[in-house]
Amino acid sequence: MINQSLPIDWQLFEKERWALVADRIAEWKQAGKRIVLVTGVFDVFHEEHRAFLQKASEVGDVLVVGEESDVRVKEMKGPDRPLFSQQHRFTQVSLYPVVDIAAILPESFSRPEHHRSLIQLIQPHILAVSAHSPHQDKKQLILQEFGGTLRVVHEHNPAVSTTKLLAQRT
Repeated sequence: MINQSLPIDWQLFEKERWALVADRIAEWKQAGKRIVLVTGVFDVFHEEHRAFLQKASEVGDVLVVGEESDVRVKEMKGPDRPLFSQQHRFTQVSLYPVVDIAAILPESFSRPEHHRSLIQLIQPHILAVSAHSPHQDKKQLILQEFGGTLRVVHEHNPAVSTTKLLAQRT
């Protein structure tokens, strides 16, 4: 386990921080390591998140996590989300033992060209997703441009989700 999670100062972040991540990944690739990329919200870090990250880590040598920003989570999940700030979520994810490096995704990470830019920068061997991840066909096409592949590593368990866990609290 390499665990080189980088703390993020969002004001200084975007290109500079991901450039540092990309430099570290280039070193790992030079050493023959297979890079796995995952992205997600990870709001309430629950058993399904842990299982997904564990399975993703098993298909390669280095697990890179791109975490959605607070702005994006509100766009995707609604005005009451995220429950936890991006810094809190980042800390939870980056401290999880199978995660080698993590960073917060740009606030404007909603269109295919944004995904293409990340894939071009990281050039992962594998983008690991769960079975319910949207736009798998489009993501696969982008990955193929850069020599990667999409792999479903986790079957969605509809009984466990952050939304359902939050609903149970009320």
